[in-house]
Amino acid sequence: MKQQLKQKVKDLGMAEITAKNVKELRDLTGAGMMDAKKALVDCDGDAEAAAQVLREKGLAKAASRSDRDNSEGAVAIATDGKKAAMVHLCCETDFSAKSDGFIELVSSLAEAVLKEGEEAIEARSEVIDDVRLSIKENVSVGKVTLLEGGENHLVDTYLHIQDGRGVNGVLVQGAGVDQETLHQVALHIAFAKPTALSREEVSEELVEQERTSLLEITKAEGKPEQAWEKIVEGRLTAWYKESVLLEQGLHGDKTTVQETIGEGQIVRFEQAFIGD
Repeated sequence: MKQQLKQKVKDLGMAEITAKNVKELRDLTGAGMMDAKKALVDCDGDAEAAAQVLREKGLAKAASRSDRDNSEGAVAIATDGKKAAMVHLCCETDFSAKSDGFIELVSSLAEAVLKEGEEAIEARSEVIDDVRLSIKENVSVGKVTLLEGGENHLVDTYLHIQDGRGVNGVLVQGAGVDQETLHQVALHIAFAKPTALSREEVSEELVEQERTSLLEITKAEGKPEQAWEKIVEGRLTAWYKESVLLEQGLHGDKTTVQETIGEGQIVRFEQAFIGD
């Protein structure tokens, strides 16, 4: 009976789909057995065409996952001493984020950005799509940064590793600052998580929101009206010290980052961390 069926398939001009064909396609695409078999039948046994059909179908499913939380992931940094690149790749589970394949991908993306610039990520979009299809999670590219030093400018980096993957990365660029001091600033940024370099970088809108909030808190505490302005400004200064890098105490000490670097300058910093 089986031989008769095979002969009938040949007589109809259709390709014979074997279990080996299905397995090879499943190994290639990660698709389920029935999906792989159906794709081969629909494509008359053409494995390449079937793989493309499954890929398109998988990407459509992946798009439907784009609103799912992907606060897990990994951060990688690549540097050659004169410039540094950082890539943050997001996914849904720490299980995927800690896998060798995911960690290797993020590292390779950082190396590519170091050599080719930030546009290297777009050029590797198909590789990232393949990961989405393979792990069936909402995988997206987070922060991508390239910092380049120059004359009298140094760059430094710090990457905190946990369970084999980067979870908190920092790039910092300085002028008139020695390498060791710049590295201490990078370490500080990693754990203090400043949101701006200086007060000038904080938007007026955000400052006014904070000032309004502090005023409401001060009123609710029953403070005398004539003291409101002074109290609010004092609390606003404390808020700046929590969020502005140059006003933070280095490693929590009284000496601020600005005082530590003296006449030097922090030109720019970038940070990416899991949950960011």
